[in-house]
Amino acid sequence: MDFNKADLQKEVIYKTSRSGGKGGQNVNKVSTKVELLFNIQRSGLFTDEDKLLIINKLQNRLNKDGHLQVISEEERSQFLNKERAMDKLVSLLTQALHKPKARRATKVSKGVKAKRLDQKRMQSVKKQMRQGGKSED
Repeated sequence: MDFNKADLQKEVIYKTSRSGGKGGQNVNKVSTKVELLFNIQRSGLFTDEDKLLIINKLQNRLNKDGHLQVISEEERSQFLNKERAMDKLVSLLTQALHKPKARRATKVSKGVKAKRLDQKRMQSVKKQMRQGGKSED
């Protein structure tokens, strides 16, 4: 994962439009909604293996042209929405490229097994002691 915001900035396309929500008259006049498009196939930042991994993991975010699509319309300014969209893109790419550590199977130690069996024996003895008070007449 040897990429940063500056490198990604060179390869993204921004589309802006008017967004709904808070902002009053500002919403009707200014295009603050930002749609960020990133073409994974044409990117020079990733290897072919990384590109396949990203495409497979983020398949539901790709549009019909194969661009990774991130939308931001939370803020009232276009600049802040661009920043937020770029942060989301970086976050998505780092999550997609993350490879989890392989789990190594381990056995339960003999001491732990012995302790568990001792506790079971003690519980059994305790319950047997409670049954001693019954008498038949």
